[in-house]
Amino acid sequence: MTRIDRQKLVVLATFLLMVVSLYKAPFPAEQWLQHIPTVAMLLGLLWSTGNARLSSLGFACAISFIVLHIIGARWTYSNVPYDAWCESLFGRNLSDQFGWQRNHYDYDRLVHFASGCLGVPVAFDWLKQIWGPAHSQSPLPRCWGWFLSICIVMAVGAAYEVLEWQIAMFFSPAQAESYNGQQGDLWDAQKDLCLAGMGSLLAVGIHGIGTELRRA
Repeated sequence: MTRIDRQKLVVLATFLLMVVSLYKAPFPAEQWLQHIPTVAMLLGLLWSTGNARLSSLGFACAISFIVLHIIGARWTYSNVPYDAWCESLFGRNLSDQFGWQRNHYDYDRLVHFASGCLGVPVAFDWLKQIWGPAHSQSPLPRCWGWFLSICIVMAVGAAYEVLEWQIAMFFSPAQAESYNGQQGDLWDAQKDLCLAGMGSLLAVGIHGIGTELRRA
């Protein structure tokens, strides 16, 4: 089985995971809305396996982010029961341990940070694919590749914030809140982008360290 075949198989398995997550969902109406980006990401990833051909790292990052999204979508992010999971495993929950007042699986915490950390390798692979055929004699400079990858991740994050704003404008307040998961935070969008930026910088830093270690 080739690498492309394996990637297609993993995409199919992830799609089945999304379907399974719909079973007895606690918030079925909101979950369908949450999974619109999931389907879009899976279709894009399926296309990339035969065209853009992500590296093993980029593909793993993309799948990891989609799985995080599937978990969040099942409980509309703001209600992911990670405290109950931690308490059943370790006898204590994270909110009590750290004094948290809100659910931190929500978009402006874990998943937006992950969008930066996991999105940068995907964007970097995409840039190399675009650059390669037109500049076969001059490969994409690594520093510019990572800088532009951060720009892409931040631009996608900003576009998503605009989408959330439009949802808040056109949907009912209850529907908008269940999708956006602001939990009463007026600075939700700014924190979203800040966490995405921090995740992006961390991804670049890890890659830089890894590159130096390979050269040593």
